[in-house]
Amino acid sequence: METNYYVHPTAIVDEGASIGAGTKIWHFCHVMPKAVLGECCNLGQNVFIADGVRLGNNVKIQNNVSVYTGVVCGDDVFLGPSMVFTNVINPRSAVKRHSEYLLTNVGKGVTIGANATIVCGHDIGDYAFIGAGAVVTKEVPAFALMVGTPARQIGWMSEYGHRLNFDLEGLAECPESKQKYSLKDGTVSRIS
Repeated sequence: METNYYVHPTAIVDEGASIGAGTKIWHFCHVMPKAVLGECCNLGQNVFIADGVRLGNNVKIQNNVSVYTGVVCGDDVFLGPSMVFTNVINPRSAVKRHSEYLLTNVGKGVTIGANATIVCGHDIGDYAFIGAGAVVTKEVPAFALMVGTPARQIGWMSEYGHRLNFDLEGLAECPESKQKYSLKDGTVSRIS
């Protein structure tokens, strides 16, 4: 049977997995049978995708990332090398908690830096930027720039991944795209 996606010979894609056109699955990856990957995704070396995971289109996953049951990623998400998702708050080897998996929704255009950890049950808003090594323990607003352990918000990011500097009227412009943004009542939105 001919496919319209690429799977490296060392990778395993279990029967039943849904793989979108143009997706590339590289060395030593494993995609479980109930996973759904969108179009034009790229899974780097040694990536694991569990049952029930849903990836949007154009999701880029760097080396050594495991995406566990309960994680849903929107379109254009970037998952940096060796970043970590969890899916149980209080794991114990001897206690089965499969029915206690908490959901983590990763919004459109989100970037999660290398070695960051996302504690389950916390949504990450569209275009948020999680710095390398950060540990996310709460909800993340759209466009938020989060760093540290535990992660704290230190600013806002544009859709193109540039820091936004808002003026006294709550307006900012992305230096690359020239898109304009508004900050009102703690919420950022793109206005052009």
